[in-house]
Amino acid sequence: MSKIAIIGATGRAGSQLLEEALRRGHSVTALARNTSKLAGRAGVTAIDVDVLDAAALEKAVAGHDAVFSAAHFSGIPASAIINPVKKAGVKRLLVVGGAGSLLVAPGVRLIDSPDFPEAYKAEASAGGIFLNTLLQEKELDWTFLSPSAEFVEEERTGKFRLGKDNLLVDANGRSWISFKDFAIAFIDELEKPAHSRQRFTIGY
Repeated sequence: MSKIAIIGATGRAGSQLLEEALRRGHSVTALARNTSKLAGRAGVTAIDVDVLDAAALEKAVAGHDAVFSAAHFSGIPASAIINPVKKAGVKRLLVVGGAGSLLVAPGVRLIDSPDFPEAYKAEASAGGIFLNTLLQEKELDWTFLSPSAEFVEEERTGKFRLGKDNLLVDANGRSWISFKDFAIAFIDELEKPAHSRQRFTIGY
């Protein structure tokens, strides 16, 4: 059993990471601006924290085996997550990544493709900057798991494919993964690390 702190534990990805971690018997500290809906959950310690409050975040994650970051990238510099985790002495950081930095052709990222939605560009661009920051990180044992282009509310199947830096597309030309199956691969990586200081991706 690991002791995990989840930043953004009430969001769509973070809440599924919490559920999957509990399912496997891990101890979870849920971190978010408002964790009231998690009050009283068995196996969960809920702490209200603003991720931009470095001292509060450092205190909240101290003593954990790993930190999961499921926070949105836009408006939160990578250093706001990375520095408090390092100062707290936590060695492992696993990040819910984005699909925008995945490659769709040699040297061409998804975010650079002509039909990439304008509405998602700020978040995708910030996610790419976060990944680039991690690629320079020498102290933390980090992992960045990028979902497919569509990150959706579908069932937990346990059937998916893993890749490295290229966008995964199914037989019908669709690039997608459910939050629940994403969570399976994420917790798998916690329990049996296979992508230390790497980005990888998941899709059907």
